[in-house]
Amino acid sequence: MSATLNDITNHPADRLKSALTWLRASSKLSLVICSAAAVSVLIALMFWAKEPDYRLLFSNISDEDGGAIVTQLTQMNIPYRIDNTGGTIMIPEAQVHEVRMKLAQQGLPKGGAVGFELLDQEKFGISQFSEQVNYNRALEGELARTIENLGSIRSARVHLAIPKQSMFVREKKQPTASVTVNLIQGRTIDEGQVIAITHLVSSAVTGLTAENVTIVDQRGALLTQNGVGAGQTSYLKYTSEIESDYQQRIQNILSPLVGASNVRAQVTAQIDFTTAEQTQEQYRPNADTQQMAIRSRQSSRSTQGNSQGSTGVPGALSNLPPTPATAPVTQQLNAAGKQKNSSGKQEIDAANTSDPALSSTYNGRNDETTNFEVDRTLTHTKSSIGRIERLSVAVVINHLSQGKEGKVGPLNENELTRINDLVKEAIGYKADRGDSIKILNSPFNGMAEDIIPPLWKQERFYALLIVIARYLAIAIIAWVLWRKLVLPAWSRHQEVSIRRLEMEKETLHEQQAAKKYASEKDARDRAQQRVDTELNTQQLRDLADQDPRIIALVVRQWMDKEYK
Repeated sequence: MSATLNDITNHPADRLKSALTWLRASSKLSLVICSAAAVSVLIALMFWAKEPDYRLLFSNISDEDGGAIVTQLTQMNIPYRIDNTGGTIMIPEAQVHEVRMKLAQQGLPKGGAVGFELLDQEKFGISQFSEQVNYNRALEGELARTIENLGSIRSARVHLAIPKQSMFVREKKQPTASVTVNLIQGRTIDEGQVIAITHLVSSAVTGLTAENVTIVDQRGALLTQNGVGAGQTSYLKYTSEIESDYQQRIQNILSPLVGASNVRAQVTAQIDFTTAEQTQEQYRPNADTQQMAIRSRQSSRSTQGNSQGSTGVPGALSNLPPTPATAPVTQQLNAAGKQKNSSGKQEIDAANTSDPALSSTYNGRNDETTNFEVDRTLTHTKSSIGRIERLSVAVVINHLSQGKEGKVGPLNENELTRINDLVKEAIGYKADRGDSIKILNSPFNGMAEDIIPPLWKQERFYALLIVIARYLAIAIIAWVLWRKLVLPAWSRHQEVSIRRLEMEKETLHEQQAAKKYASEKDARDRAQQRVDTELNTQQLRDLADQDPRIIALVVRQWMDKEYK
């Protein structure tokens, strides 16, 4: 029976109950323990709430690069997380850029392909062929790394076919390149990015043109298009850009008048992509003699004299030289050039005309040729690609509020005319080009508008909710700890303190009452003693008056005791 009682008293549950009972009895100790526990929980929750957000450091890296990066992060005492599903490494947001620069200084991540670091490992005495092969491999690796930096590309491989240089021009071959890109799931690259990759590769290789670069994605789809296909794609894109530009012009000019949600516009452009060259040569006659330009002028003159010497009657008349010819000079003009021919003949008769020998003594000739510049016009015309042949515009305007009452209704003719004129000015309307504009005023039904999503549907709202939920959880837990742990302990402590104060107050009152009673009793005793003393004194006085011998006898006895 005693063993059973001992087991019951030593049972852990009983001991726990006794400890709890002791803690409840000791209000100060329970309050201190509850307060310490609550503060510890709150501090832990605050550290949890202020835990740094982890951001992406590297993703889609090989196992070798991942192991090297994790080793470096461990040596730098930087916390990290590894996502096994996506193969990503995440570190605190505040250290992302610093860690990337430090890892880049150490050449991490190296990537799947080797770069120009391959040339650092070349040995002495390597052949020229091996050196060229290593250079090609390094160039391919560097190009692949550069392409992988694009956001939509997970990995890339580049193959270069660089022919050997030849001294013969006819045997010269152009280098070619092939690029394979592995896109991230759900991502695509547009035509502009494809063109950028094409020019990036072609610019990195000497003699490589953009037409000789081929890009293929992981599904085997050809991303680069050359020849007719590429031209058609570019033509369609150019046409779409022209139509979008005109459409945006109409939207911008009508939105302040009717509202952005009350107008819709569509533009169809007919573009002429044909290339035409024309050379025209025109000749015109030089009708205006004042504006004629002389190209060349040639003049010749010949004169013959008398071989027989001087004859006739001596004197001044017979010794005079022959008179110059006075024959007229004529000019003729034609389309090919202007030529002026002038000839003159003169026969001089001597003083004695009767002598037949003197009739053909002198013969003179004067020729003049003038060539003029031809009025020639040469015109070379080359039409540009992408010339707008015709524009067709359709505009739909919703019914608007009319009058002071604000009743919704159609627009009047004057307002439609003003809008039509604005649209014409916005698109550069040309009637001779065949442009057409159609404006329709009709109520909108079931209109799908591009409305900004509300705040609760945006991503930043969810991030804000997470932060608020963290601190709200801390507040709820703090309230529960205060309500269920700290407040009861504090209440018990207050009750015990109040009870103790009341007991101390009662004790003080009792002590004060006891002291008061003792003082009153002492006063009564003293008063009674004084009364008794006075009564005894009076009795002695009476006794001395009645029998003085007794008093003398008593005094004598006192004196005898003192002597003894």
